[in-house]
Amino acid sequence: MIKIKFHPDAELEMLDAAVWYEGEQKGLGKRFLDHVQEAVDNLSVNPGIYEIVEGDVRRKLVKTFPYGVLFRELPGHIVVIAVMHLHREPGYWRERL
Repeated sequence: MIKIKFHPDAELEMLDAAVWYEGEQKGLGKRFLDHVQEAVDNLSVNPGIYEIVEGDVRRKLVKTFPYGVLFRELPGHIVVIAVMHLHREPGYWRERL
C-alpha cells in the first residue's frame, strides 16, 4: 500500500464537512469520515485506475455522499489535494497544486 499524505486544507475541509453532517444528524459525521477513509484506502491500492480530472489529478468518489477525493500520485506517496463537494465551486483546489 502506498503512503497517503493530506494537504492541510484537504484535511480541514473533510473535518468541516463531518462537523456539518454531524449537526444534521447524530452519527452522520462519523459515517462521512468512514466513507472518506474507505475511499482513501481504496485509492492507495491502485491509484491509476481512477478518473483523471485534470493533468495528473485523479478523483475517487466517496460512497453515499456527494464528495470526491482528489489526489496526485507522486514518487513514493499519494497527496490528497481536496475532499470536495461535487456540486460546489469546481476548480477551487487548483491553487493547492
